[in-house]
Amino acid sequence: MEKKEPFNIAVNGSQHEFALQPEDAKNLDIVPDGEGAFQILHHGRSFRAEFLEANYPARQFSFRINGVNYTLHIADQYERLVQQLGLNVGGSQKQNVVKAPMPGLVLNVMVAPGQTVSKGEPLLILEAMKMENVIKAANDGIVKTVAVQKGAAVEKGHLLLEME
Repeated sequence: MEKKEPFNIAVNGSQHEFALQPEDAKNLDIVPDGEGAFQILHHGRSFRAEFLEANYPARQFSFRINGVNYTLHIADQYERLVQQLGLNVGGSQKQNVVKAPMPGLVLNVMVAPGQTVSKGEPLLILEAMKMENVIKAANDGIVKTVAVQKGAAVEKGHLLLEME
């Protein structure tokens, strides 16, 4: 039987860190409570969580839980291995291709070919599981091509746009 590695979760830039086993994550008591909102029951306590933002390439997610904002960084076994081997040191590689992180519907395309964008600037909005996800530029660059239109349905890994 394959041993499943835990996710290491850092809260607010390593203010708190903990490991979460994949099977424990599946057993969390989470109930949808409106668009991007959830009720979480944990150890007999109830929490209201609102999903604020996701940066999938950086594995960083922002939530508001009981009125307090938290930023989570979720490291899986592969990211930990890259860090242990020291392969994350020495600069980062420019991301020239933006792909859909999940299946969804393109609600809005906010850029056009030839447009200069800055790191963190919104590129498009993808609706998935009744939540609007803002897909942002991972780095500065120029939009080379936009491969989708407003209203398009996309699958995970579908090419959204290319940068140069």
